[in-house]
Amino acid sequence: MVHQAASEALKRFRVIDLTQVRAGPTACRQLADWGADVIQVQMPEHMRGDDTLGGQDGSDYQYTHRNKRSITLNLKEPEGIAALKRLIGTADVVVENFRPDVKYRLGIDYDSLCQDNPGLVYASISGFGQTGPYAKRPGFDQIAQGMSGLMSVTGIPGDAPMRVGIPIADLCAGIFAAQGILVALLEREASGKGQWLHTSLFESMIYMMDFQTSRFLIDGEVAKQAGNYHPTSIPTGVYKARDGYMNIAVFGSKIWERFCNILGMPEWVTDERYHDKASRSVNRDSLNAEINHRLAAQDRAYWIERFNEGGVACGVINNLQEVFEDPQLQHLNIVKDVVSDRLGKQRMVGQPVQLSRTPSSIARSAPLRGEHTTEILKDLGYDDTVLAQMKSHGVY
Repeated sequence: MVHQAASEALKRFRVIDLTQVRAGPTACRQLADWGADVIQVQMPEHMRGDDTLGGQDGSDYQYTHRNKRSITLNLKEPEGIAALKRLIGTADVVVENFRPDVKYRLGIDYDSLCQDNPGLVYASISGFGQTGPYAKRPGFDQIAQGMSGLMSVTGIPGDAPMRVGIPIADLCAGIFAAQGILVALLEREASGKGQWLHTSLFESMIYMMDFQTSRFLIDGEVAKQAGNYHPTSIPTGVYKARDGYMNIAVFGSKIWERFCNILGMPEWVTDERYHDKASRSVNRDSLNAEINHRLAAQDRAYWIERFNEGGVACGVINNLQEVFEDPQLQHLNIVKDVVSDRLGKQRMVGQPVQLSRTPSSIARSAPLRGEHTTEILKDLGYDDTVLAQMKSHGVY
């Protein structure tokens, strides 16, 4: 089966995916979803480790590896390395998340490969970076969350540090790597040259700390846990109406005035305890208690309607079932259907960016390990006799 492009946008690019687990496969999925011919290189079945995100038929694996093709190659065999190099010779991009030293030992580092493919964009993803005192440490999402400071500002004040409920370090590293690849491909159009780019879970999380890092680097302030309340914009956080919890965000003096009027408390606008940002910060606890007292008189739907009419940002707090029942989500059509030959119809979240001429789609379900090995190797010029020899030698 030839490449089935999920979009016209990146259809002209070929990407070799040498990654496992989540960060690297996420980067490659981003490119595959926009039409790149992503060829996932996996170990043969008899050599594989625990790299399949819960098994090839599991929802996690199916979601992460959609829109890709799969080839198996034994990179411990010279013939496997030779086949990989031939494949890379046809590619625009290589993405890898080996330990930093492995690519050099295998002879598939950027400096080695760019001799024969000077336009190659080579992306490396690691736990902590390619060099430095932590370079050889194993990377793991929650470790990066903790070391970046994220867990120190997450959770209820006074409680233990709290991880984020998704693998945010893996996901962000993958998305930043994909962005870096696209930047390098754009630059290549001017220079004609590829380049090596690298990112890490640790760097990605440091960047994602955003205003918390600027509060420290510029203001010298070490942020602490703020729970469900925004650390600097008050009142912003989780509040309880008569029938349950909701989020409310009040930014700026004009929105604060509207908020007070909707709650039936216009006197708060001039109350010395609450009249400006500084006073609301000092008296946060008493203000939040009073807000909850007022909200308890009505259900969330009542307040959401009133606040939205008044231009005050707010919303319910959904569980995942409620998320996919939400009329706005359904209107945006972000859930896409794909049919797997083995597993039948599947539903998955598609890309969150909408392009008018070259939209993303899910053109094919995740491949079986090595599903496209023969067709890809034949495209590279291997004939049936050589393929049979390679198979017997355990090369794929």
